[in-house]
Amino acid sequence: MTLSTPIKADAAKAIGPLPGGHPAVRIGKVGVLLVNLGTPDGTDFAPMRRYLKEFLSDRRVIEWPRALWYPILYGIVLNTRPQKSGAAYASIWNTERDESPLRTFTRAQADKLAAALGNEDRLVVDWAMRYGNPSIASVADRMIAAGCERIVMFPLYPQYSATTTATVNDKFFEALMKRRYMPAVRTVPSYHDEPVYIEALARSIESHLAGLDHEPEVVIASYHGIPQSYFRRGDPYHCHCMKTSRLLRERLGWDEGRLMTCFQSRFGPEEWLQPYTDKTVEQLARDGVRSIAVFNPGFVSDCLETLEEIAGEAGEIFHEAGGRNFSHIPCLNDSPEGMAVIETLVRRELSGWL
Repeated sequence: MTLSTPIKADAAKAIGPLPGGHPAVRIGKVGVLLVNLGTPDGTDFAPMRRYLKEFLSDRRVIEWPRALWYPILYGIVLNTRPQKSGAAYASIWNTERDESPLRTFTRAQADKLAAALGNEDRLVVDWAMRYGNPSIASVADRMIAAGCERIVMFPLYPQYSATTTATVNDKFFEALMKRRYMPAVRTVPSYHDEPVYIEALARSIESHLAGLDHEPEVVIASYHGIPQSYFRRGDPYHCHCMKTSRLLRERLGWDEGRLMTCFQSRFGPEEWLQPYTDKTVEQLARDGVRSIAVFNPGFVSDCLETLEEIAGEAGEIFHEAGGRNFSHIPCLNDSPEGMAVIETLVRRELSGWL
C-alpha cells in the first residue's frame, strides 16, 4: 500500500499552482477499503469489554429499546461476558502476531488485493473493522489524506443484513459526514448469488473433502443467525442465505439431505433463524449419522464464530452425542479462491474509475 505519494505532475497541473500559504494536498487517487466485522485488541477483560460495548451498543445489532437493553448490557453483560469471550478468543488467538485471526486474514486480503490490482501510483488499498481497530473513521481519514478522491467501500459480507452490511455503511458515511470535503463513494453490494462466489465455495468444499480419509454423510452450511423479528421486519438475510445454499447445492449436484442449511451464534431470549446448528449437529449424531462436515459461507474469514464455535464447540457436541468424524471446512480467507471473489467484485466496482 502506498499512502504518502506526493501529487503527480499531471494532477498538480490540473489544479494549477496553489496560492501562497495553501496547505499541501494530495489528489488523484482511487481507494479500495475492505471492512470486516471487528476484533478485540486483546483477550483480557478490559479490551474485551471495550469491544463488546461497541458491538452490543449498535442499534443495528440490538434493536431493543435502550431503556430495556442498557440496564441488561451495563448491569449484566459487560460485567460477565468479557471473561467468557476472552477465554474463547484466547483459544484461537494468533499468538505470533498477538491478534485475532480475523485481523490477520483481513490484512492479508488487503495486501494480496493491492498486489493483484497493481497501479500503485493511483490506487490505495486499505482495511478496517466495524468494531475495534483499525476503525473505519481512522482508515477513511488516512485514505483521504493520501489523496483518495474516490473510494470503493467493500463490506465483506456475502449475504446482506442490516446487522452487518448496513451498519458498516452507516459507520463509513458517519465518518464522512464530519468532513468538509467528501470523496465520491461506491459500496460493493451483497454477492450471495455471484457465480464467482458460488464457484469458490464449491471448489473449497471439493478440495477439502478430497483430502479426508472418510466421506461425510451430511455437509452443513452454517450461517450466522439473526432474530426472527428482524427477518419479519424485512431483513433479506434469510433469503440470501437460502439462495446461496440452493445455488451451491446445484453446483455440487447434491440434494437437500446432503447439504443442509443451519444458523448459529444466537444470543438472548428471542427466537432466531432456524434450524439451529448446534441442535442439528447433536440430532444428526443421535440419529446415527457418523460423519459430517460444516462450513461457514456467510463468513469471508475464519474467526471466533467459525474456529471456536464450529470447529471446536460444534465438533464436541457431535462427538458427545455419538458422532465419529467431524470436519470443519475453512472459510475462503486469503486463498486463491477467496481472493478471486474479492478481486472480481472490486474490479467491477472500479470500472470507469481506473
